[in-house]
Amino acid sequence: MNETCASNLRVITSGAFAQALKLLVPLYEQKTISQVDLFFGSSIGAAHDSIPTRLSQGEQFDLYILASSALDQFMTQGLIMEGSRVDLVVSNIGAAVRKTDPDVDISTVEALKHALLSAPRIAYSASASGTYLSEELFQKLGIEEEMAIKAKKIFSERVGTILLRNETDLGFQQVSELKPFEGIKIVGELPPEVQRSFFFSAGIGAQTQQLQKVRKLVEFLASAEVADVVAETGLKPVLPPMPW
Repeated sequence: MNETCASNLRVITSGAFAQALKLLVPLYEQKTISQVDLFFGSSIGAAHDSIPTRLSQGEQFDLYILASSALDQFMTQGLIMEGSRVDLVVSNIGAAVRKTDPDVDISTVEALKHALLSAPRIAYSASASGTYLSEELFQKLGIEEEMAIKAKKIFSERVGTILLRNETDLGFQQVSELKPFEGIKIVGELPPEVQRSFFFSAGIGAQTQQLQKVRKLVEFLASAEVADVVAETGLKPVLPPMPW
């Protein structure tokens, strides 16, 4: 993207909104004089490049886009401007296999349970979706002991990458994080009874010196003008009113 300079907006996003942001930022830069530097990291966790780790090391950003629960925590800590949260999209969890592998049925809760027990190797993300799987869903399905043996949490990489390297057979992540990988196929979203939908939200950095520019960017990302682009990445636009 653009060479880094002091006047560029520093924007960090977690994985679910990453593909949408990669598509939208060039469009935004074409229609404004603002330039944007993009950074990426998971909403939660202690990986070296996660957003919590970056913040604990003193990094600062003008705009954060991440799971709403994590954003609210950073707001409580004074890292994100109070009252600046804007819900951009709703994101669902999906499952994928390699394109060359047979389809897997996860359309019902029983089918999902069977798929999890049948797959030799399972991978899930270290961010919000994976936390739900490992701390709630596996227990709800009564298979936590089996999953403790063969299900692997993936840090600092996309689950699609692990699938393509043939290091797992069934992968779970936000649908929008699975879609960019050409060599895998999404076999479905979790059944409605056990789906966990997440808001991914924008929040303005408490230390930003470019408040008006950041607000303009948020307005663009949340607008009906770009909703179709966002939807194509596997997310559901919210089209919220602005809080300012």
